This record gives sequence, C-alpha cells and structure tokens, in this order.
Amino acid sequence: IQQDNGPDVFAHFSAITGDGFRTLVEGQRVEFVVSQGTKSPQAENIRVL
Repeated sequence: IQQDNGPDVFAHFSAITGDGFRTLVEGQRVEFVVSQGTKSPQAENIRVL
C-alpha cells in the first residue's frame, strides 16, 4: 500500500477488515495502521474508505 507520507508498506489480505471477499483495487483509498513486520513495515486493520 502506498502511504501519503512515507514508504510503501506490505499488505496481506487477512489485514483487510469487513465481510465477504477481502480484496483491494489499485488506486482505492484506504486507512490503516502501520506496524513493523518481520522484514519491513506492514499495514494492519485496513479499511476501505
């Protein structure tokens, strides 16, 4: 996921909140929390706006 201010972060489908098929479309606006993953920053609690 591309941040407004900062480096891109890894996003796993399991971090997307909501019911049903969890997927994101390029360019889609989302909000999320950044945490430190094992290798790099990652997005958690991803919510589509």
